[in-house]
Amino acid sequence: MLGPVILAASRSDRMRRLVSAAPVTKQVVDRFIAGEDVDDVVPVIRELAGQGLELTMDVVGEDITNPTQAAAARDAYLELIDRLKPLELGTRAEMSVKLSMFGQALDGGHDLALANVRPVVEAAAEIGTTVTLDAEDHTTLDSMFAIHEELRKDFPQTGCVIQAYLFRTEADARRLAANGSRVRLVKGAYKEPGSVAYLDKHEIDRAYVRILRTLMEGEGYPMIGSHDPRLIAIGQELAHRAGRKLDEYEFQMLYGIRTEEHLRLVAEGHRMRVYTAYGTDWYGYFMRRLAEKPANLRFFARSMLTKG
Repeated sequence: MLGPVILAASRSDRMRRLVSAAPVTKQVVDRFIAGEDVDDVVPVIRELAGQGLELTMDVVGEDITNPTQAAAARDAYLELIDRLKPLELGTRAEMSVKLSMFGQALDGGHDLALANVRPVVEAAAEIGTTVTLDAEDHTTLDSMFAIHEELRKDFPQTGCVIQAYLFRTEADARRLAANGSRVRLVKGAYKEPGSVAYLDKHEIDRAYVRILRTLMEGEGYPMIGSHDPRLIAIGQELAHRAGRKLDEYEFQMLYGIRTEEHLRLVAEGHRMRVYTAYGTDWYGYFMRRLAEKPANLRFFARSMLTKG
């Protein structure tokens, strides 16, 4: 299977150097990473918003080794929020954050990550938008959910991500659906052991559908994170059965992948949010996108041949 191989490469410094130095890499990365800094990404935000799309912005970078780097990550998001303010997009441009960037893995990391992410959530609320906490590997999730719960006391619109391949997620979905939070459901993109996660693609897909049904039938706001045409169609059907209006759930896909599908869903009246990553530390993000669905390799390869 390609997925575990690619995930192993994502943690290899040697592979990072090889991939980063390859001449073809920059062409591919430029296709799927919106830019290196906020100046690069503001025109992208304007363009996507002008097409009726919504966005969730991710400043890439997870290799945080000290509190100074964690504070710099916080400040990068605060700069983004400052640049979003005059665009007046409200919740049409939200942010996604990985708590590892805010120091979660450091000594005292739970409290440090909460202290760093809170100003970002506060600043987002001040310009009428919100933040979603990305899910990372299973060892971080109890901390992530605790921080999510704490933030929602003052900012109930704060979202979180759950991953269909983890055994725990069906119970997490029932809890989250009951209390009205915003929940993005993805398949999962970290290398996990068989003791905590489904490893078979078909089992993951079946779990995804079960969990999505729970979210659609609950009181929260489901966010369908998938490029899979079958799961998109199932999501539409589950929303219809649950009696949800088009503004009571949304689809989310990655920047640069299936862009024609982004526009098709918007044309049908759906809310369609593009997960738009930018920054210089793109390697880990890029490799996980390949591992999440190795068929993405075809998208990347095709992008080398066609610019549309």
